[in-house]
Formats: sequence, structure tokens, C-alpha cells
Amino acid sequence: MTNPPSTDYSRAGTGLRIGVLALQGDFREHLRAAEATGATAIGIRRPSELDGIDGLIIPGGESTTIDKLARAFELADPLRKLIADGLPVYGSCAGMILLADEIADPATDLAGNPQQTFGGLDITVRRNAFGRQRESFETDLEFKGLGFSDTGSGVAPVHAVFIRGPWVERVGDGVEVLAQVEPADPEHASHTAALQGTARIVAVRSGQLLATSFHPEVTGEKRVHELFIRMIRGEA
Repeated sequence: MTNPPSTDYSRAGTGLRIGVLALQGDFREHLRAAEATGATAIGIRRPSELDGIDGLIIPGGESTTIDKLARAFELADPLRKLIADGLPVYGSCAGMILLADEIADPATDLAGNPQQTFGGLDITVRRNAFGRQRESFETDLEFKGLGFSDTGSGVAPVHAVFIRGPWVERVGDGVEVLAQVEPADPEHASHTAALQGTARIVAVRSGQLLATSFHPEVTGEKRVHELFIRMIRGEA
């Protein structure tokens, strides 16, 4: 589908159909975020609903549960094919895990089989890397690719919320790092995660695939979704 370029980034999604995988997790927040860009947002629960979408969002939630439900609803294989064929996809938190080619610490089922992913991103992720629910935190991030939001005084940082978030331990060739969490600064950070003196990668892009460890949909931060819309249109 050919989509004309937009001139107003706040309505950049007008005319697009964005699917949101609606099996588990905070898919409702992503549906609202997609609609806020002007796009038509569609909850995806069966393969037939994938027809005609311009892009897909995989929400935060439980990556193991989404994996199991995607296979049970016969969505996993169609999603893998669409991703391999170039469908633009944005994954947040659990969605990042499901887009990764490799999980450093995969969960296993009762038979000892490791969880599966849809793949597409040449990265290795670690689940729950920043800690459990009680260790959730917020911080401001410098985030590449948001130049469209510069009103003349620079690009504002992204306020990011991490809830049992993963981080990226390896990026392959062609994967661009968009944002990192720096080692904890007690005076300025709201978390106490021990980052062992090194920055942690929390946002990446490769071609038409975008992933973040954090949840822009819960803070009202619209620019990550707008970046995704611009990627679909070929404007970013």
C-alpha cells in the first residue's frame, strides 16, 4: 500500500490501519496511542485480522503468555512470515522480547521447552533485566530519531517507565541503538538498579522493526508511536 507523506506529525497516522496484538497485556493503551496519531487501530486475535494492516504493535505484558496464546490462536507462524516479509512492527517491553532472535534467559514450559519468539530483530535480550515489579522505575532518555518533534528549542528527552523491563545485551549488524539507560545516578534517577558501571540498551531499530524496553503508552509519550508511523510511511 502506498501512503502519502504527512505534514502534521500529531496526525501522521491518518489513513493507516495499525494492528495491535490483543492476546494479553496492555494492548488497549496501544490501541488508544495508535488512534491518537490519526490511524485506525485494530485489535488482532486471529489470523484473518492481519489482512490489510500497514503495521503491527506487540504490547507489553507477559512474553511467555503471549507466545503460548499466539501459537494456540494460530497466529505465530503468520506473524513470523509477515515480519520476515517486511511488515513494520513495533514491540514494547514483552514486544521487544518477542521480536528478538535470541533470549539470554528464556522461560521454559513444564516439558522443558524454551519459550519461542516471532524474531526479526538480530538482538539478544534479557527478560526482567531491571528487576521485578517492585523495582520498576522512571527516567528520562535521549532518544534518536525524534527530530520531527523539534519545535526550535531542541528535542525533549523521552520520559520512560520501566516495568519488569528487558534490556538488550547484543545487537547485530544493521541494528541501530536509539536509547540507553546510563548507570544509576542516585541524585537524578528514580531507580536503584545495579547497572555495574555500563549503559544498558533499551531501544533499537532495524529496518522496519522498532522495539523499546519501556512503555510509552502509559505515560502519554506519543513520539515513539509517531516515529513508528513515520517508519511505515517511509519518512523515518
